[in-house]
Amino acid sequence: MADPILHEDPRSGNCYKIKLTAALLGIGIETRQYDILAGETRTPEFLATVNANGRIPVLQIGERFLPESNAACWYLAEGSALVPRDRFDQADMLRWMFFEQYSHEPNIATLRFWLRFVGEANLSPQQKAQMMAKRIAGCEALALMDRHLASREWFVGNGVTLADIALFAYTHVAEEGGFGLDDYPAVGSWLSRLRSLPRFVAMD
Repeated sequence: MADPILHEDPRSGNCYKIKLTAALLGIGIETRQYDILAGETRTPEFLATVNANGRIPVLQIGERFLPESNAACWYLAEGSALVPRDRFDQADMLRWMFFEQYSHEPNIATLRFWLRFVGEANLSPQQKAQMMAKRIAGCEALALMDRHLASREWFVGNGVTLADIALFAYTHVAEEGGFGLDDYPAVGSWLSRLRSLPRFVAMD
């Protein structure tokens, strides 16, 4: 079977988490790159053939297309050591993956995107008005993570899981959004542990 194809923008942490999952599992993956700032995921062709929602990442398996980063990570990792065998631990892993998409990514990733790629001077008045709330919520998410990691090495169980991969993607570049990671020492130690894993690959 041909390698899966990742439709991505390499600047995206959501795309990176899929590549990191594949790398840690030794799974080959091809990429098709799009510039989201240039609107390349909003073209009629993309909407008709890749994702009608106009967003990436999308993992293509044969002729089928799977949007949403954490769903794609699950597809790659199901049955592997990145998914706990214990039923409660599986649910707890999903809990942290939902936390990442609901409480973490909308704040930390959004500020990173606005400040690094859009530029604060180019933000709309509505976006500027949201910045403080997103910074507060992002700091709260990092603080919660730091408390959780103060007494453990990984988010779930005794080894790395998809929960760690999902949260690593935007946490390790949080400073690009103005978040000071030195304020969260347990998070910093966890980031170092993940970077030391065999087959780890850095973000493009």
